[in-house]
Formats: sequence, C-alpha cells, structure tokens
Amino acid sequence: MKAPLTRSELITLDRAHLWRPYTSAEEHAEKDPLVIARAQGPWLHDMNGRRYLDGNASWWVSNLGHNHPRITAALTRQAEQLSHCAFAGIAHEPGVLLAREMVAVAPKGLTRVFFSDDGSTALEVAVKIAFQYWRQNGRPQRTRFLALGGAFHGDTVGAMSIGGIAAFRGAFGPLLFDTVHVDTDNGFERAFEALHRELKENPDPIAGVVVEPLIQGANGMRMYPASLLKALREATRAADTLLIADEVFAGYGRTGTFWAVDQAHVSPDLLCTAKGFSGGTLPMAATLATERLYDGFRGGKDRALMHGHSFCGNPLGAAIAREVLSIYRDEDVLGQVSKKAKQIAHAFEAMASLPKVTGTRALGMVGACEVGEAGYFGQRGWRIFEEAKKRGAYLRPLGNTVYVAPPLNILEGELTQLLDIVHASIAATA
Repeated sequence: MKAPLTRSELITLDRAHLWRPYTSAEEHAEKDPLVIARAQGPWLHDMNGRRYLDGNASWWVSNLGHNHPRITAALTRQAEQLSHCAFAGIAHEPGVLLAREMVAVAPKGLTRVFFSDDGSTALEVAVKIAFQYWRQNGRPQRTRFLALGGAFHGDTVGAMSIGGIAAFRGAFGPLLFDTVHVDTDNGFERAFEALHRELKENPDPIAGVVVEPLIQGANGMRMYPASLLKALREATRAADTLLIADEVFAGYGRTGTFWAVDQAHVSPDLLCTAKGFSGGTLPMAATLATERLYDGFRGGKDRALMHGHSFCGNPLGAAIAREVLSIYRDEDVLGQVSKKAKQIAHAFEAMASLPKVTGTRALGMVGACEVGEAGYFGQRGWRIFEEAKKRGAYLRPLGNTVYVAPPLNILEGELTQLLDIVHASIAATA
C-alpha cells in the first residue's frame, strides 16, 4: 500500500495544478495554505497535528459543525440505495419528501421548490423564474431588477449582475445585465427610501427586488432592521412586482430565526437557500416560489422553466438536507442560538474598546467589527487572521472586517474560546 502524501508533497502538487478561489497567482505561490486532514464539530485538524476553531463555519456552510454523525449516517444509507439519477421525468423519495418538508418550514405562500446545486445557482434560478414569468404573462417589459449596493448574490453571471460589490463584479462588467443598485454608503434607511422611489415612480420595467434579508454577508456583515424589510415587502406588493429573498447565508438560523424574513413577518415571492441547507456536506440548494409563479408556467412545453442541470435534485443531497431539518428539530438548534447570540453580542461590545476598532455589531450567530479603513482589500484584518491562527482559530476576514459566524451548535465553552481568541488577536495587532 502506497504511503500517504506528506504535507510538503501536497502543497507542491497544489501549486503545480490548482487554481485557488479568490487567490492571486502570487499569493498561491508564496503563501502556504493550511492543509486540513480531518474535521469534527467546530474543529479543523491540520496535517501538523494542530487544530483550529472554525470561526466562519467553512464559508458559512457548516451550521451543524463538521461530520455530524447523523448526517454521515444519512449519507451512507442513501448511497447504498441511490446516489444519483436524472430529475426530469423521474421522481425519487428523498427529493419528493424534501420538497414537502421545505414547504412546511417555508414562509407562508411558498409552495413550490426547485432544486439546484449552490447559492449562486439558486439566485440564477430565481432571476430566470422572474424574468420568464413576466415575459409570458403579459408584461414582457419587466426585465430590470433592483438591488442594494454592496449586495453579494454569487459568482455566476446572473448572480453577479444583481450583486453590487465592485471587487467581485468589476472585471466582468461587459458580461452583466443591467441592474439598478441603490447606494448604501449613506446608510440603509436612505437606500431603502431609494428602492421605494423606484418602485413608486417607475414600476413598469421592474421584474423584482433582490435583497439579503437583515444582513449583507460579504459586504462586511452590514446589518439593517427588520422594519425596513417589512416596508419593502409592502412596496413591492403595491407595485405588483416580486420580492426575492437571498437567504443563502441568512437562513437556517444564522440570524436567530429559521429564516431572516421571519423577523420582519413577511413572505417573499421567491426565496433562495443553500449553504446550511445541506449541512456543509454536499453542494445542494433550492429556490422556493409561490403558486402564482408556478401557475404562470402552465400552458404547454414552450412555457416550461428553461433551467436544469445534471445534478438537480440529487438524492444524496436531498437525503442529507432532510436529515439537517430533522436535526434542527430534534436538537433544538434554534433554541441553542438565542443564548449564544447574546454571548457573541456581549463579546463584540467589549471589543469596541480595543485600539483601532471603529465599529462593532451582532445579529444572531454573527458578530463583526471594523479594524481599520473599511474595504475588501484591507490588510489589518489579515494580520489579525494570522495572529488568530497562531492561537488556534480560523477566521478569514472580509478585508478589515473581522467577524465570527461559527457552527450554530458550537458548545458554549468552545464559543468562549473562539471569542477570546478574536479579542486577543485584535489587541495583539493594534
């Protein structure tokens, strides 16, 4: 039996063949990555025998930690029965039952579920549903989307088009379709007022309004009150256009309720979910829609939603997503969040007194602070990242926004350890 590769051999192969996400060629060549051998709960274990608290739940997907035994068991059971088959003209039990269970936990009025593979695609599907719906239901002029500046909705072309972060979309400008992004630099209240004006003064071309409910993740964990979302829902109804909620990050308890829109007591016309949806185990996503939208695709084959991909409704992903919902119920995951959310909020309030910290905020299982001039390419956040690694935590900041978004079921003692590392790492780089 061949001996496993050493850490050095793996890094050499990595640099020779991989193209790493969000990483320059120079950084790839010069900086050694962590080489993770295994993970359990909130911990990542590297090949050097060190472990790190996963402070961002591995890009916000591992809401139930790593290798939850029930998820592993569900994956094994399903793999023994059916790993994959096409979902066009074929039904299978995991997909059908998952759709029913998703409708049961969805905001009122969302009755249809379209499966895809990641958050970007879930948004892409929502945009295509909205566009095609208006096109074949008497309002073909409705082709434009409204969105907030600073929004991040994914990296596919459609998702980038509705996104509003220059660092992610700037290089691809000529590829993107026209979207009205309202400025958020002067605060969310003014931004939402601008959305209201657009909806009132020129509703005819607007196919839908896309928002990340309550929190803009990639834009530095910027947060806004539920009252703004509630008023926006009323404005979209008055304009008879669609509200599209991007719950890819905010959903599944991250903000303290199962869906972030629950805090505003509203139901969108389309809701997108991914990340925590499959417990960080397999790529799986869903776009939920109202019956009104589904009915708009009746009338013949030429009116079908023209979207699909090979792994749509994958049975393995569906079985895991069902088990995730079951774990949320059985282990009272949302009940755990309320106490830990207070712990995070208090810890970040205390960080406000540290040198060069210019602002702190918290919502549910997210805490964030600014440690220098804002911006995705800020460098102090990365110095804090390196300091935290030495102390046993993996943070990965958003430029000069240092934040935590750990697994929702992290033990209180481990959460205390993580928050103490963040505090000490910021203090050490003042």
